[in-house]
Amino acid sequence: MTRDDIIRLAREAGMQGMLTDVVTTVAELERFAALVAAAERAACAKVCDGWAGYGIPSSAAAAAAIRKRGEVKP
Repeated sequence: MTRDDIIRLAREAGMQGMLTDVVTTVAELERFAALVAAAERAACAKVCDGWAGYGIPSSAAAAAAIRKRGEVKP
C-alpha cells in the first residue's frame, strides 16, 4: 500500500486536517483501520487468484478464505 493509498483511506474514513498531525475520533480511527484491513485482504486475495493460472489447486480456497475474513458476523 502506497502513501497515497493510506492518505486516501484516511480521508475516506473522515480524518481531516494535516495528516502529519492528525487529531481524530476513535470512530474515525476504527473506520480507517477497517478500510486498511479491507484493502489488504483484497490485495492478498487477488494474489491468490493469480496463482490459479499456475495450476495451484488451493489458490481459489485461499482467496475465498481471505475474503471470508472480511464478512461481518451477526
